[in-house]
Amino acid sequence: MYINPPIEYNTPVYRPPSEGKSLLFQVTIGCSNNKCTYCDMYRSKKYRERTFDEVFKDIQKASKYYLSNGFAPEKIFLCDGDALGASMKLLTQTLDAINTFFPNIKRVGVYATAQNILEKSEAELQLLASKKLTIAYLGLESGDDKILHMIVKGNSAQEMTEASLKIKQTGFQLSTIAMLGVGGQKLSEQHIENTAKILTQTCPDYFSFLTTFAVPGTPYHKMVERGLITPLTSKELFTEMYQIIKRADFSLNSVEFRANHISNMYPLGGKLPEDKTLILATLENWISEMPEGVYPPTPSQM
Repeated sequence: MYINPPIEYNTPVYRPPSEGKSLLFQVTIGCSNNKCTYCDMYRSKKYRERTFDEVFKDIQKASKYYLSNGFAPEKIFLCDGDALGASMKLLTQTLDAINTFFPNIKRVGVYATAQNILEKSEAELQLLASKKLTIAYLGLESGDDKILHMIVKGNSAQEMTEASLKIKQTGFQLSTIAMLGVGGQKLSEQHIENTAKILTQTCPDYFSFLTTFAVPGTPYHKMVERGLITPLTSKELFTEMYQIIKRADFSLNSVEFRANHISNMYPLGGKLPEDKTLILATLENWISEMPEGVYPPTPSQM
């Protein structure tokens, strides 16, 4: 059961699929990087931290509303694009208020960048985790430096690796997101190889795929129009997913795998490495059955 609280959000607002029933609080507005060539999620917003007074009023209002309805959320998610980059003062005040007004909350989640993680000390991250901020969603996108530079991600593969290991060591669960097709046909092989390499090194608790689309109005779309990037067909996208999963070694711990975002053509999931054979067999069937030259429908067409 989920009840929308009477909070006025600065839209658009996004959250991971696994946070679909979470109560959302905006700690920051927009994205501190907001330069990724493929992304149009926060281009209409100018990045800023909200004041604690603004956030506190939302927390107080939501608590009152849930109490009057005899219901309380199990999870809370802090928005916008990379709220972990907010100041420690704002984050600790927000988490203290959440724990006061929602004492039975199971966990708080947040989007993060490698920069967010690396800029905070281990002690600071441990403090946040002690206040129930215990899962961070990291947009790795690719493990290849050339692709990361091309999409203006703002971090290198080495920084992605260091940040992933650091956040896991400080009381957080790590949910890593990679993008299928982000390097186009030309860079597909190195995208596969280097993404699998980082996944092996970091072995996140959760791992998911999104499919890259050239969203009109983005620099990525302009690069596709100019022939600088050749999008992958459905068969090629399934092949990338197959090869990344095949090459990555998830033996350090059990990883919850999902490819159930609206951008993905078919939903797929399981545990790795336990279900690796079954997942690869499913992908083999999809690859063999998919005709050549077919492109996936855009999310708006699904």
